[in-house]
Amino acid sequence: MRRYRVTAALAVLAVLLSSAADLAVPQVLRWVIDSGIKAASGSVILRGALLLVAVAVAGGFVEFLQDYWTAVASHGAAYEMRNSIFAKLQELSFAYHDRAETGQLITRVTSDVEQVRDFVGGGLVQAVSAALLIVGSVALLFAMDWRLALVSLSVVPATLLVLWRFIAGLGPMFRRTQEILGRLNSVLQENIAGIRVVKAFAREPYESQRYEQANVDLLRQGLIVRRMVANAFPLQTFVGSLGVVAVTWFGAALIVRDELTVGALVAFTSYVMLLTGPLMTLGISAQSIARSGASAVRLFEVLDAENDVAEKPGAVPAQPLTGRVVFDDVSFRYPGDMRDTLSHVSFSAEPGETIAVVGATGSGKTSLVNLIPRFYDVASGRVLLDGVDIRDVTLDSLRRQIGIVMQDSVLFTGKVRDNIAYGRTGATDAEIQAAATAAQADRFIHSLPDGYDTLVGERGLTLSGGQRQRIAIARALLIDPRVLIMDDSTSSVDAETEAALRAGLLALMGTRTTFVVAQRLSTVRRADRILLLDDGRISAVGSHSELLETSNLYAEIAESQLVREEAADAASGGEDGEVA
Repeated sequence: MRRYRVTAALAVLAVLLSSAADLAVPQVLRWVIDSGIKAASGSVILRGALLLVAVAVAGGFVEFLQDYWTAVASHGAAYEMRNSIFAKLQELSFAYHDRAETGQLITRVTSDVEQVRDFVGGGLVQAVSAALLIVGSVALLFAMDWRLALVSLSVVPATLLVLWRFIAGLGPMFRRTQEILGRLNSVLQENIAGIRVVKAFAREPYESQRYEQANVDLLRQGLIVRRMVANAFPLQTFVGSLGVVAVTWFGAALIVRDELTVGALVAFTSYVMLLTGPLMTLGISAQSIARSGASAVRLFEVLDAENDVAEKPGAVPAQPLTGRVVFDDVSFRYPGDMRDTLSHVSFSAEPGETIAVVGATGSGKTSLVNLIPRFYDVASGRVLLDGVDIRDVTLDSLRRQIGIVMQDSVLFTGKVRDNIAYGRTGATDAEIQAAATAAQADRFIHSLPDGYDTLVGERGLTLSGGQRQRIAIARALLIDPRVLIMDDSTSSVDAETEAALRAGLLALMGTRTTFVVAQRLSTVRRADRILLLDDGRISAVGSHSELLETSNLYAEIAESQLVREEAADAASGGEDGEVA
């Protein structure tokens, strides 16, 4: 709330004035009763009534200002929190997002922020107002009659004990509630994202049961919380009522002995109610305090999370690259994993060279290329670009010179042209179309209802997998990278399109260092060199023909892939000579 400290200060001032108005009312009543009603003075009664109206109007006005200023500060704080959390999520490495559940993150950015905002905008102000009323009421009680003040305060320890037990139990409960809500959101998010798979396997009943179970857990947790609240408030009300009974009893005895006026007893009882009311308000605020406290802990778990790929202090912008890539005795393991995914990998790629990375599933192909843009940090060794350790340059300047086409071609809601220009928003229409043409996407884009202005749905699901991949390739080509990484980027296109796409990319690859991770033999056989990975180590390096002669593992992979491609070509009528 630092940016809104002036508004927050005004809200606190309004709370002070509102509390002063509440504390003034019993004194006015005391004066009206003792000097007006008892003395049968109509003028005093009239002036007292007008004064009560004035206090009520003034109190209502400052209460309005209090609510308004508090709302401005709390919504502003929520705005800052959402921005901070989102910025942190953008900053955190792949490793963090590998471990995190999407539903839990969404809950933290939405529900948890709202819980904290509700406290800042309501619970905090109520707690401050209650504290002021308690202090003011106690001071006035002792000023009026110390004996009755001690009687009225005799129930406070019991009230505080109820409050303490109540608050102590709520914190863990609300944290548990937010965790269950996060799980519910995770189930919902997974179901919506995978609805096609759900329907394809007729698993709607199973998914409904899974969601219902998470919903039942949330219901049960909510009932546990409400049961605790239901037990606490009647007990607190009963304890507070005992204080009023005691004050009335002893106060009546003092009036009989002419040691106290009726007006003073009425004022005293009002202050006891003012004292009891804020204590109950603190009990209500305790829910907000506990709920927002649990949410704040969850928010700071994100804000305080350590970035596995932190930018080095003093990192400098990367110079324009020529594209020489060197892996110098690189070992890598994923956070929390006990074994290396890559072990002592060393090789170099010269500018303009095309390196194919092949191997069995789980051999470390994607992990290897993910180290080049520093999505993860090496466990040991170095990755060098143009002789510079990539940890010595800023992440932004590094990644802006590396084009990446991932296995999962993610598009964003918006126009086709905006998705292609995602990495270079100032690109001209001609440049966008040139990149799309090189990616074999221009023809199908023109066939869309609005061409390049066609809106694609969430994650691009209105397009086919092959269309999404071609747009993703165009997106990578548009930034004119010195290093191009294509991670199985033609897996969703047919053999004929893949052949045409390869032909369009050959000229582009010649000017940049290209890493190709692919399962199709036709994609890798034209590479300058092939890296064969086996269980995280480089098993062999060479051209297609060389590896066929020297590596049994590569021969097995090539044979199995060649069979699949020939079968695909035969089924689709593709050009066998071009592909195989």
